[in-house]
Formats: sequence, C-alpha cells, structure tokens
Amino acid sequence: MIIDLARFVEKERPYWQELEKALDEIRARLLDLSDLKQSRRVLGLFQRACSDLARVGQANAEPELRNYLETLVARGYSEIHSSQTYVRRFRPLHWFLRTLPRTFRRQMWAFNLSVALTLIGMLVGGILLVADPDGRQVALAPFPHVAHQTPSQRVADEETANNDKQKMLEERKSSFSAQLMANNIGVSIKAMAFGLTWGIGTALLLFYNGVILGAVCLDYMLDGQTVFLLGWLLPHGSFEIPAILIGGQAGFVLARALIGWGTRDGMRTRLRMIVPDLATLIGGVALMLVWAGIIEAFFSQYHAPVLPYWLKITFGSIELVILVAFYWYCGRKTGPEEEAEQ
Repeated sequence: MIIDLARFVEKERPYWQELEKALDEIRARLLDLSDLKQSRRVLGLFQRACSDLARVGQANAEPELRNYLETLVARGYSEIHSSQTYVRRFRPLHWFLRTLPRTFRRQMWAFNLSVALTLIGMLVGGILLVADPDGRQVALAPFPHVAHQTPSQRVADEETANNDKQKMLEERKSSFSAQLMANNIGVSIKAMAFGLTWGIGTALLLFYNGVILGAVCLDYMLDGQTVFLLGWLLPHGSFEIPAILIGGQAGFVLARALIGWGTRDGMRTRLRMIVPDLATLIGGVALMLVWAGIIEAFFSQYHAPVLPYWLKITFGSIELVILVAFYWYCGRKTGPEEEAEQ
C-alpha cells in the first residue's frame, strides 16, 4: 500500500530510469545479458518495476503514471525475452576501449595483491643479492646471460663492440630476447592457471618473479649502471611487467571464485560469473605481450651509441603513462553509473 505517492515516485524513479537505459542498451546490443551480473541487475530492475506497477494499481494513482509503468514493464518483458535470440557479435574496438579497462578496474583488488607480492619478492631478491656472496648466482640463475657477466662488462660489450663482436652480440641479443619473451609469456599464463591451486601457485610465482626482478635491478644499480638498466628495461618492461601482474590478477580472480569469498552462490555459478572477466584479462595480457615483444626486438636491445639512453627512457616512460591512463580512465562512466555496472 502506498501512503505518500509523491515520495514513492521520487524514490522509485531512479530505478525506472535505470531500467529504461538498460533496455535501450539491450536494443542497441550494447548490453550483454550473457554476463550473469548484468542479467541479474536487469532482472532485478524489471521485477521491481512489476512490483511498483501492482502497488500503483492498488493505490488508484493517476492514469499517466500507471500507463508509464505498464509501458515500461511490457517493454522490459519484450526486450529481455527477445534478447535471447540476439547473436552477440564481438566488437574488437568496444572490447578494447570499454570492456578491458572496466574489467581491470572491477577486479582491482586482485591486481593490488599481485603488485604487493611482486614488491615483496623484489625486496627479498635485493636482500639475497647483498647478504650472500653467492646470492647473485642463485638469484639470477634463470638468466645465465646476466648471471655470468657483471653489469659493467655487459655495458662495455654493448657500447664498444666492433663489427665481428657486434654480430656475436646480435645473436646473443636475439636468443636473450626470445628467452625473456618465452619466460614472461609463460609466467603470465601460469599466473592465471595457478589460480586453480586456490591462488597459492599464483602467489608463489609472482613472488619468485619479483625475486629475480629485484635482484637484476639492484645488481645493475650497485654496479653504477642505473641509466643503462632504465634504458634497457623501460621500453618493453613498461608493458611486460604489468602484463605479468595482470596475469596474476586473473589467477586471483579465479582463486576467489573457487574459494567463494563473500558470496553464497554455488561454485558453478561463481565460475560462470568470472569467465568473461578471465577471458578479457588474458586477452589484454596477450596484446600487451605482443607489443612488448615487438619493442624488445626492435628497440630495447639497441643501446648507445646506436640509441641514446635518454631517448629509450623517455619512450618507455611515455608508454607507461599511456598504459596507466588507459586502464584507469578509458571506458569510464560517471561514478554512480560505473559502480552500478560493477
């Protein structure tokens, strides 16, 4: 029973307007009802409108309001049921500019966890390098190209190579670049797949990768080669390292669905709900690694005097700024609308 009709309309109108907007998006095929969260939201709004229509009818409200709700409910029934016959087309530009960054922000908690574990690993890697005389060989064991040569020796080789030596270095660059790419692709995929271990494998992998990264960075810094390090890592690392972190993000999303934190839904429902997010995150990782591989092969492995370090550092810094801006701002709606979508 409605006691204060004006107050009732003021309270319920935002939900009616949200349902109208959702129905417009369904008609324009901008809203995918195969996404369980979105379909639940639309269904909830539709059921609320049906309930409001019944209450308005009982209260003998003015015909204009009753006609509006009858039209809205009829339209909702039609759109929701007819949308089942739509063939959902994949639109790459829409996915890239809207779905990917929104999914990343929606699962930001998992990305923050990936960053934290990697930073802890980097700290441990730095401690191993400084505290143990043999720590350098242990920490850098996965990359013998780095472990068997001091940073100063490598920089000298890169910058003063003659023609014959340059050819040999080019072969080593190619093999080392391929080794790094294979390692980072493998780490990214495993970081997600190890979510099946309830996140334990993902956490250990990110931690270990952080140990290696921290040891490499500190090794070059202690040897006075910080500028070389930045010029070497920034161009491709500004995409490669975040790609690994996002792979870990996907792994933790999967782990949370398996464990069931904060929800009473069954495991099958939880997994169905996160499948679109997992596919989107891994798709983003793949694009980032492709770009990183191109940059690493044709830009990162060329050093002074061929390419000045300031140019490489500037290029890598611009890449990083663009990447952060993309994931943070792209596809963003106004605050309440984006929160409602999430």
